Amino acid sequence: MHISIKLAVFELAYPLRPNPFICDDINNDCSKRGIKIITAKGSVGTIVGETNPLSFKFLINKEVGRGTYIKAKADGREWTLAQVDDIKRSNSAYSVSQINDAARNYDSREMMIAEARVIGVGGGGKLHLPTSPARPGDPVFIADEKLIKATLGLAKGDMYIGMLRGYDIRVELDANTLVQKHCSVLAKTGSGKSYTAAVILEELLERKVALLIIDPHGEYASMKESNSVGDFSRYRVKPRGYDVTVYTPGEMAMNPRADRPFRFNGLNLSAREVSRMIPHESASSGQLGLLYEAIAAIRAETDSYTLEDIIEQVVRSNSKSKWNLVGQLESLLDLGLFSGTETPAEELLRPGRAAVIDMTGILPELQAMIVSRLLTDIFEARKRRLISPGMVVVEEAHNYIPERGTGTAASTNIVRTIAAEGRKFGLGLMVISQRPARVDKNVISQCNTQIIMRVTNPNDLKALSKGLEGMTTELEEEIKRLPAGVAMVVSNEIERPITVNVRPRKSRHGGVSTQIVIKEKAAEKPAPGRMATERAVMSKTRAAPAKVPGGHRPPAAEKKSAASLLKKVFGARRA
Repeated sequence: MHISIKLAVFELAYPLRPNPFICDDINNDCSKRGIKIITAKGSVGTIVGETNPLSFKFLINKEVGRGTYIKAKADGREWTLAQVDDIKRSNSAYSVSQINDAARNYDSREMMIAEARVIGVGGGGKLHLPTSPARPGDPVFIADEKLIKATLGLAKGDMYIGMLRGYDIRVELDANTLVQKHCSVLAKTGSGKSYTAAVILEELLERKVALLIIDPHGEYASMKESNSVGDFSRYRVKPRGYDVTVYTPGEMAMNPRADRPFRFNGLNLSAREVSRMIPHESASSGQLGLLYEAIAAIRAETDSYTLEDIIEQVVRSNSKSKWNLVGQLESLLDLGLFSGTETPAEELLRPGRAAVIDMTGILPELQAMIVSRLLTDIFEARKRRLISPGMVVVEEAHNYIPERGTGTAASTNIVRTIAAEGRKFGLGLMVISQRPARVDKNVISQCNTQIIMRVTNPNDLKALSKGLEGMTTELEEEIKRLPAGVAMVVSNEIERPITVNVRPRKSRHGGVSTQIVIKEKAAEKPAPGRMATERAVMSKTRAAPAKVPGGHRPPAAEKKSAASLLKKVFGARRA
């Protein structure tokens, strides 16, 4: 049915109601037919056709775009906030039947109809839907900032993340809600997920929230430094750096970004502690049993032992399956992760400070095991109120909490536990991923606030549809077309998903892609950011220091091959 036919019905049913058009030719035609035209001052259109409490259509008389927030009277009394979902244009002179009828002459009668979805009535601080539909013929106006913020639930926030898309309205989320009820940032590569996540972390640090960031690629060390790129005046932000300490589980010499080594307690490890650091897919039950036997034998002889002692005891075993276990334990030893001086949990969660665990150079399977042990220690310490409340941030979450059927990780269970129980103990969770379909749905479903940027992969879109309440086909299409730097925010605290132009970061962005092809002009000047870091890594690798800060042995001294251990063991046996 053409729009023009709908309007003809409307004109007969409501001959004296307001019926504005956008075309002077149509106004003249209506005057000839005796139809009264009333245009309310400041209105952008008039409600037409059939309406219901959830939606209505209006004839546009001024420029209105898709996504525009509008208002109309609810029940003739309260203002109802709605949003334009779609706009259709028609012209009676160019319908198929009329063009084919060459015997008749038709004037141009162009009109635009907007379809609006009702968000609600913001009265008394609580949102409710109108009890009756809007009246055809009533005027439609552009919604004011106060009504938008009050109705959407943006008026009570204190965390500034950007501007409502298409408006100069600040979008401010509630910091307590975001931390206590968890948050996820999901987007395809290059859409700005890490950038947006850092914007949120900046706001949390300014509110003295303690942060522990699991950083696989070393992107968050740059938060120490002030930003120099961005439209700071429009968004009214000032560049600054933050109190960030970068830890490395590996060698200090291999990670120039690191401020300190991260170490677990390596003395008197229990069989359970060691088994958590071994990939169960590569260790059989017999090998784990061998580990328990070795540690039990050591404890029968001494009260003090190291990981090296455990390896020696395993090598003494007559079991044929010992060598795989020895290889796993040797990897842990070579990493230098276990030390007599561990990194205390209270150092990692300090109010207003961020501790970044930079996993650069650590094998993926070892990363998951490190995260498993670390978060277990943090969660247990928090349950006993030994450390400050705070938030755990897991970047590249699909590697640490993979969805069933897409892989396994030693860290899955503890992250699930924090997602389910962290609120009770003051430990929030933020998960960040470029592959929503590969992230554990149990964890995603626990995140009250969802920050979604551009996603185009069909499997990822399907996963979002299943995991998010209120996801519609229209929203899916909008997500596919979001430009870089624009995020959709979905939250139980916000009455309807909104799109936000993310504000510039105050701190420097460290997630810049490495240039593969360098233009001649760029080659004359060293590229900043990650390329400079990589050159620094190469330089330090070529000239490793004889001594490493913090009292740790240099790499050459820390590494002990299986051959040396065998020699030591067998030599002792011959003696």
